[in-house]
Amino acid sequence: MAALDNVKLKDVLADVASGSLQLPDFQRNWKWDDDRIRAIIATVTLDYPLGVVMTLQTGGATRFRSRTLTGAQPDGDPAADLLLLDGQQRLTSLFQSLWLDAPVETADSRGKAIQRWYYVDIAKAVGPSADRDEAVVSVPADKVLRTDFNRTVVLDLSTTEAECAAGLFPLHFVFDAQRVNEWKRAYIKADEERNWDRWGQFDEAVLQQVRAFQVPMIRLAASTSMDAVCAVFERVNTGGVPLNVFELLTATYAGDGDYVERTGDYYQLPEVWREIKQALASKYPVFGRLDSGLENGLSSIDFLQAIALVRTWERKQSGIGTTVSCKRRDLLDLPLADFVRLAPKLADAFAWVGDFLERQSIVRPADLPYKTQLVPLAAVRAILDTGADGLGAEEKTEQWYWCGVLGEMYGGSTETRFTKDVEQLVPWISQGERAPETVTEAFFFAERLDTLTTRNSAAYKGIYALLIKQGAVDWHHTDAPLSPGRLDEYGVDVRQIFPKTWFRRGNSEGLPTSSIVNKTPLSYRAAMDMTGAPSSYLSTMVAASDMRPEWFDDVLSTHLIDPDALRENDYGRFYRDRSKQLQELVHSAMGKRTMLRDLPEGNLR
Repeated sequence: MAALDNVKLKDVLADVASGSLQLPDFQRNWKWDDDRIRAIIATVTLDYPLGVVMTLQTGGATRFRSRTLTGAQPDGDPAADLLLLDGQQRLTSLFQSLWLDAPVETADSRGKAIQRWYYVDIAKAVGPSADRDEAVVSVPADKVLRTDFNRTVVLDLSTTEAECAAGLFPLHFVFDAQRVNEWKRAYIKADEERNWDRWGQFDEAVLQQVRAFQVPMIRLAASTSMDAVCAVFERVNTGGVPLNVFELLTATYAGDGDYVERTGDYYQLPEVWREIKQALASKYPVFGRLDSGLENGLSSIDFLQAIALVRTWERKQSGIGTTVSCKRRDLLDLPLADFVRLAPKLADAFAWVGDFLERQSIVRPADLPYKTQLVPLAAVRAILDTGADGLGAEEKTEQWYWCGVLGEMYGGSTETRFTKDVEQLVPWISQGERAPETVTEAFFFAERLDTLTTRNSAAYKGIYALLIKQGAVDWHHTDAPLSPGRLDEYGVDVRQIFPKTWFRRGNSEGLPTSSIVNKTPLSYRAAMDMTGAPSSYLSTMVAASDMRPEWFDDVLSTHLIDPDALRENDYGRFYRDRSKQLQELVHSAMGKRTMLRDLPEGNLR
């Protein structure tokens, strides 16, 4: 499968220049800064180990679109013989600094883009090896070093004579024997008595080391599978950003010869995904935005997983496949033709999911309990199509969804649950077969209410959404129940009913004070009035609402709150009553009995 050889650095860089060695298009751009470039040059001049470079031979079943390394401009459009999987930063740094007759595009320690030429200080280079890092220096693109805010010139290397006088050898033509000899003659001529011996020492200590330097290179056979390439890349790039399957597919789809031959152009997967994501996000903010190439909310991998679930389900139904799955290998084995066929179908399915979530009063990314649960939901919708539109189908879908959220079934490994839910939810909805395990195995123990304190819990977000869905009316904007379209307009968020300041007097009765039981969805304007004891702030709210007190009690009741307990500042009574009502709310959403409990009078613990 693989072979390890030592290849002269000169030959490797020549292959980069000719286009024989290129990058697969999934590789990210080169990012090394000036300090790291000087360090790797010092490594080469000392003949220290550089680290193994890994390549993949081209011509196999795994085909990637390729591109040259940064700075390489070969004649024509040569086909690559090898693709560089690991070592891009090292080889690009060396190619630009030791081969190109142009300043290197790099960055300073603050990340600011700069251009630099690289030199070796001859006097320092022939000294102890420990001084080699200091011997490698870089200068700006105009070869002039300045200080005092660029007002004072401290070093000018803009001519060969100036370089020789400073004793700084330009590294960008180190492999060009003719230019090296010309520079050597100028250097010795500048001070023959001193520079003759020093050049001999420099040639032996530095130039010969660079010319003889060898790069250990692993060549993976062209027959290496896509899954193996992905696994190898991730293992050898543990210090960098993990390789994304989407990036691998971007390169393979662009290299799809049939598509190129048929259309005359490469398939642009990122552009296709961008259009799908932007169309979804513009109508359904819950899916998140796609800004400056960075995505949040619904991701490209989520979309690919949904496609893989539908494709493997189809193959199993036709007898071609045996399992429904969306593991990495399923994504890597996803043919371009199937992606093109299924992508519009899944885009429509996710649009339906957006409508479904809005019916559950979930419209903002921060309020979404589980992003992962949307993957099998979209896949099932794509499989059933309009078969998921009936009243009974909607009720089953809602029950499955809320069992997953309130039973916190998507908190761990999800790929296995994806498979089970697709295989079990489709026949349950369409044929009335046994309910999915996500429904039958989901439980919500009443004690869980006490520990739901932050948005880190899916059930916390779920109860918050259910309170809005069942008709909660804001305590300031009392004209109508809260609706998904009003959440951002009113600045609605989870607000604490008995304020934190109220508990400083020791009024908690040993009951939790920051759980979801003591919280509810309210506007920012209502929260501004909620200070001190509830009896106090309720009087202010009733007066401001221009409502009769008993009418405002009805508003409080839409939040499953006992108005009398709130007016009497009776936290124990409030907590016990609301716990029971929230348990019933959960029971209704899950369509099954919850583990009910009666809280004892007085302290809970």
